[in-house]
Amino acid sequence: MKKKEVYAYYFPNWHVDPLNEKWHGKGWTEWEVTKCARARFEGHHQPLIPKWGYLDEADPAVMEKKISTAKRYGVDGFIFDMYYYEDGPYRCRCIDEGFLKAKNCEDFKFAVMWCNHDPIYAHPSGRMNISPSLMSSAVTSESFRRITDVFIEKYFGKKNYIRVDGKILFIIYNVAKMIKELGGVENTVKEFNFLRERVRAAGLGEMELATLPAIIEDITKDKNEINKIITSVGIDLGVRYWWPVKYDDDRLTVDYNDFWKSGLEATEEDTRIYDVPMVVHMMSGLDQSPRTIQSETYENLNVYPWYAVVVNCTPENFYQAFKEYYKFANSDKSKSPFITVIWNEWTEGNYLEPEKKYGYKFLKAIKKVTEGK
Repeated sequence: MKKKEVYAYYFPNWHVDPLNEKWHGKGWTEWEVTKCARARFEGHHQPLIPKWGYLDEADPAVMEKKISTAKRYGVDGFIFDMYYYEDGPYRCRCIDEGFLKAKNCEDFKFAVMWCNHDPIYAHPSGRMNISPSLMSSAVTSESFRRITDVFIEKYFGKKNYIRVDGKILFIIYNVAKMIKELGGVENTVKEFNFLRERVRAAGLGEMELATLPAIIEDITKDKNEINKIITSVGIDLGVRYWWPVKYDDDRLTVDYNDFWKSGLEATEEDTRIYDVPMVVHMMSGLDQSPRTIQSETYENLNVYPWYAVVVNCTPENFYQAFKEYYKFANSDKSKSPFITVIWNEWTEGNYLEPEKKYGYKFLKAIKKVTEGK
């Protein structure tokens, strides 16, 4: 049996963007948040220091380095977080000027996930004013068509764009939110069907439409209702960006071994309860404390980004975890067409890029597992 490919979500906020300069100041990138992070308790692994330095991802030479490294260690493609609003793109220089202009771009697969949520002020978030919205991400039928036309023209037609069973992979982060904004299920079905028609008209064939079922849990916890929403608008595939781990107390830290085992249980449950195939998702850790005001006392307030910090995120523990997730994804129990990981969520403690303390060890763990070792 052919082993499942591994795709890494890529968070593009490590280059200068006009909106970021408007909100945070001239020349700002999220590297500033990384640099300002500090240890909030004994043994807390902060600040994280990138082994490659604070690189500009809009530079094609930088993306060439990332592509070659990812390929070398068993990552088969990037799924870029894509931010596009009524007034235009945000954080898109990374893919447009960096990735697509890299000399080795066509040797590496990619896809986009439309992150249709409001950008928030989490750089940093304060306890008395937690992550306010910076602008609206709401769409209308007109803007939905205009934005997806951009995706079709600029990305879907590339020969290295990711396909699932021959179909264009397109992920919409929050379908439930989009249903509300488009005026209900009926009009959403109309827009999704028209999108599929435009993809076909562009000569690209069929589309594999995916979303995060877990997001719909913000509306209803009823799994049958979630399945009804998913199937009613024609979703083909379910994905995750995090593990739905719940804690019964207000502890400040959670051990990584407990974290990944709980996440695997949830992954197995996803496979049983959702009507669409669910992609197996892997995390190297979780620590959103850099996105909070560093001069405030850090505690678990159970509201983003004030969550418990996952500790003991060592490459050795990651290797054991990834081995189990990889085994499940490639078993008869799972219909996952591929496996996802996170490439560079530095300020959420969830990354694979080389870091000063552990170097390339997280990537080496992926390579070891995918090579059957």
